[in-house]
Parts: sequence; structure tokens; C-alpha cells
Amino acid sequence: MFPNLETDRLILREITHEDADAIFSCFSNANVIRFYGQDKLESVEQASGFVDFFSESLKEKRGIRWGIERKGEKGLIGTIGFNAWSPKHKRAEIGYEIHPDHWKKGYMTEAVSKILLYGSETLGLTRIGAVVFIENVPSNNLLKKMGFQQEGILKNYMYQNGEVYDTNVYSFLPEK
Repeated sequence: MFPNLETDRLILREITHEDADAIFSCFSNANVIRFYGQDKLESVEQASGFVDFFSESLKEKRGIRWGIERKGEKGLIGTIGFNAWSPKHKRAEIGYEIHPDHWKKGYMTEAVSKILLYGSETLGLTRIGAVVFIENVPSNNLLKKMGFQQEGILKNYMYQNGEVYDTNVYSFLPEK
């Protein structure tokens, strides 16, 4: 059973094939993926492949991804979750994106806060990492606001549109 989570304004829920259009809307938007390290989606079929990938990641305990939906409104505005999940080593990396129509409204702060709590209390994570393009100022600021500590810079770590970028590496160490 997928763990649905709630915040004051959001429902974090399982992503299904019915969400492929919303996934495509995010991952085909150049503003969303410019600091993502992947190519822009070209079709809804590719987005449907993401849904399968998220499902397989959970089955194999490699990751968990929630769809972000506003309470009282159908349709995803973004996704959030853990990648590179290692239950044995009690660690994972956080990843997220939100459609530009919903930027600067505090939604991601709510979502990050909720999954940090879920990760530490339910999954027992003792380290939650993040890797963020240095140029992605909003994401860097969000992570610092949420209590992540910058550990360093990974040189030439990510490629986007054929160009190499440095990234900041962060950690969140839940108190036990």
C-alpha cells in the first residue's frame, strides 16, 4: 500500500498513468528541467515511462516518488521523493520539481518538510542527501532553509544540454 501523506494544503500521493499528462507538462518545460540533468520529454509516452520507473523503484526499494496535488483540486503540480535509497545504509537523496505555475507559493517547503519527517521517522533514514546545480538558487535556498548543510562542491558532476556543471552537495541528518 502506497503511503499517502498530507500537509495543510497538499496531498502527496502515488503517481499513476492517469498523471502522465501532468508529468509531461513538468518534464517538457524547459524552465523545470534546466537544472535537472536530463533531456526534456518529447511525448506523453515518455512521461508514462516515468510512471513505470517510479513504480519499479519503489518495488525494488531504490526510491519512492510522490505526486504533489493541491487539496480539493485534481491533477499533479509536481513530484517529490527519494532517489538512491539504500535501506541497509539508511540513506537516500531527495529530488523534486514543481510546475512554474506554482512556484513561489510555499508548496515545495510544505512537501519537503513532510517527506523529511517521513524519511526519518518511517523509513529510518539517518542521512538524506541532495545534489543541486550551483546555479539553481531557489533550490539551494530551499534546502538551506529546511536544515540541509552544504558539504561541498562536485566539480563537472552534471550535464545539461551538452554542457557540464558543478553541483552543491548537501546533507540532512535527522536527530535521533
